[in-house]
Amino acid sequence: MNVIAMNEALFHGAVSVEITEDGARPWRIPYREAALFPPDGIGGEAKVPAGVRISFWSDSSSIQVSFAATENPLSFDCLVDGQFHSTRTAEPGESVVSWDALPGTNKSIEIYLSPKHPVCVQRILLDQDSSFTYFQDKRPRWIAYGSSITQCKAASPSQTWPALVAQSSGLQLTCLGYSANCHLEPMVARMIRDLPADIISLCLGINVMGQSSLNARTFKSSVIGLIQIIRERHQGTPLLLMSPIFAPERETADNPVGLNLVKIRQELREAYEILREHGDRHLFYVEGLDIFGESDQERLSDKLHPDAEGYTLIARRVHRLFQDELKLHSLISEGNERI
Repeated sequence: MNVIAMNEALFHGAVSVEITEDGARPWRIPYREAALFPPDGIGGEAKVPAGVRISFWSDSSSIQVSFAATENPLSFDCLVDGQFHSTRTAEPGESVVSWDALPGTNKSIEIYLSPKHPVCVQRILLDQDSSFTYFQDKRPRWIAYGSSITQCKAASPSQTWPALVAQSSGLQLTCLGYSANCHLEPMVARMIRDLPADIISLCLGINVMGQSSLNARTFKSSVIGLIQIIRERHQGTPLLLMSPIFAPERETADNPVGLNLVKIRQELREAYEILREHGDRHLFYVEGLDIFGESDQERLSDKLHPDAEGYTLIARRVHRLFQDELKLHSLISEGNERI
């Protein structure tokens, strides 16, 4: 067998990769700075490789991925030349997934890792004497920051809405969806500021409302501060400010600090208008209800999170927004188009 050693260059969509004797652990924050992202590295969600994929070129007809066994089931998706091939799920205690009978021609391989649980990859096995080349991704870079609705635990790894949009729009994705942990922290703002990006989306508000982590006094100013920090190094980068999708039990019922989703959306619109008035011509507002509204609520699995079909619906609408309304490629190259 052709054994591929663990190397940071294998992993795409990770912010950092921790390589130890146990294997390679992709992180969605700089892992050496985890203590600066409390609690426990964004609630532990930065260890979960949502949107992270192992990518390479090979003519091997079989692929085996081994990893440290966990107490949780782990799902992996395989894409061949950009097309979905199949999902493999390892049950608790299992440590290997494999794909056979793949085309014997040289092809791009992408293995999407679990969006639900941390993964420590130990090795990749290919056919004896098969070719292997690291994948050089030259597509425009998209950073997507948000909550569990961006992390998409209900979908298989390559079928989350950010992954589907990236595949259909020709983007290389870095998913910063942190389940229950999208609270506009300054360290996250600094991290996004320092990452390379051709387009950035910020889907804000649902965790703030659900956990009362900010109030009417602090939410709008925190949104403005988040964007201004990012703008220190991304002045001309198209930035989409996205409000929450429909959630029936949170629309008009106030949380303990007096916010609901109607108010959250208004605060986000006002933040957008203030920043535009102060010269940010590369900022765009996306109404969450246009992406997933009241008429779509049958696709909510728990009155908050879309099911797998709901995420596909979101992906279709965001793709249309990127291509038709935002004219994505013009935005990336010029940074001056409007919705």
